Amino acid sequence: MSRLHRDRGFTHPIPSEITPRTVYEERRRVLQTLALGGAGAALAAWAGRDALAQAATRPGKLAALAAAPSAVPGASTLDKPTSYQDASTYNNFYEFGTDKADPARNAHTLKTDPWAVEVEGLVKKPGKYALEDLLRLNAQEERIYRLRCVEGWSMVIPWVGYSLSELVRRVEPLGSAKYVEFLTLADKARMPFLGSRVLDWPYVEGLRLDEAMHPLTLLAFGMYGEVLPNQNGAPVRLVVPWKYGFKSAKSIVKIRFTEKEPATAWNKAAPQEYGFYSNVNPLVDHPRWSQATERRIGEDGLFAKKRKTLMFNGYEAQVGQLYSGMDLRKFF
Repeated sequence: MSRLHRDRGFTHPIPSEITPRTVYEERRRVLQTLALGGAGAALAAWAGRDALAQAATRPGKLAALAAAPSAVPGASTLDKPTSYQDASTYNNFYEFGTDKADPARNAHTLKTDPWAVEVEGLVKKPGKYALEDLLRLNAQEERIYRLRCVEGWSMVIPWVGYSLSELVRRVEPLGSAKYVEFLTLADKARMPFLGSRVLDWPYVEGLRLDEAMHPLTLLAFGMYGEVLPNQNGAPVRLVVPWKYGFKSAKSIVKIRFTEKEPATAWNKAAPQEYGFYSNVNPLVDHPRWSQATERRIGEDGLFAKKRKTLMFNGYEAQVGQLYSGMDLRKFF
């Protein structure tokens, strides 16, 4: 998919040709190759991705990320976790490339020390938090969350962090604050694809305040008991398990409390395809594919058996009340 954009010089992005469509077309191409008897070539391409997975370096455990299992009700699924190698080499992080394998290849240029997150907007206690200060705000815990990708794939990842609400309460939002906006790092010197025009930079995401305050919304610093790899959003990211993965902003540098709904990156790029809420809803299809089923990354590759997509990614009992009375086809 990155080849398509490079050939165009990243000068005229077309919403219908943004990553998901090319991912879909590439998979069709591989399947067609297999059907025509070219199994060797297709499997070689897949093996190349596996070689990248084997070569992926793990940052190493940090004492600060030692974590006990979460006590938050419904926080951890019993589903088998995706392998670390798959979870760290099949990523969307457009600042490092538009192909799923690009972040693992290119994100070594990201510098995560020192790091700070600035909190501003409609709060009583704005300020700047060094990463060390954020880590000290609350005890770390491990939560095994499902993560759903828009094009029909999913993962199960053990994240390390704590509820974002811990930070929100400390900064004391004003009564006029209705939304929380997340801005990510935009460093052209270390993020080679920021010169593209696929999206507006910096990458922006947002939640309603009650979504941000929900105990399942995680401020994450690690996964699999280790510090986050660069390609997975080091050193601090958001994880919102009942929404599509692109809602979980990576490498956060600013959190802003606002009265109006933030203009988010994918919603601006393709509003007819990516709504502000982006809740996992098998009853509402993406314009170019069904959302009713999914495949788990790492389970039998291209031939993985599809499973039914669960409402709110399986967290309906915990978060369904947030959307009581809402038209989920209109507010998608």
